[in-house]
Amino acid sequence: MKALRTLEDCFAEGKLQTVSPSEEKAWESLRAARDNLHEAVEAGKAGLLRAATNSTYVAIFHGARAILFRDGIREKSHFCIEQYLQTYVTSGALELRWVVLYGNIRSKRDVNQYGFEPPATKEEVEASLHLATQFIDRMEQLLTKKSS
Repeated sequence: MKALRTLEDCFAEGKLQTVSPSEEKAWESLRAARDNLHEAVEAGKAGLLRAATNSTYVAIFHGARAILFRDGIREKSHFCIEQYLQTYVTSGALELRWVVLYGNIRSKRDVNQYGFEPPATKEEVEASLHLATQFIDRMEQLLTKKSS
């Protein structure tokens, strides 16, 4: 299998697939995003910085995934979600900063989960939680705007 580089690669390799659009699944995914964000906040308060980092990523993952559900796209690659969100940037419906944030937090989660580096600091976790809250709010705006 070749390395995924573009949105077209994601579809060609089956990492993104067209399915029936689902507003219901979109809103369920957004609820899951908020639930995971709450868990990340609680983990951060308890000093569980690795758990907070992982839950923060899962929160933004579900926030982004809500857009895919609504659009009738099923993902099988976290990288490809980022590529799909880029289409919203290209169309002018989403600011690039949100795609960059998704990629950055995804990378932090990967290092946290698979690497041997020390966990993020409490301050880094708090900053990520703040940005994740904004990300999820922005995904909700995108859902609401397109649903109207």
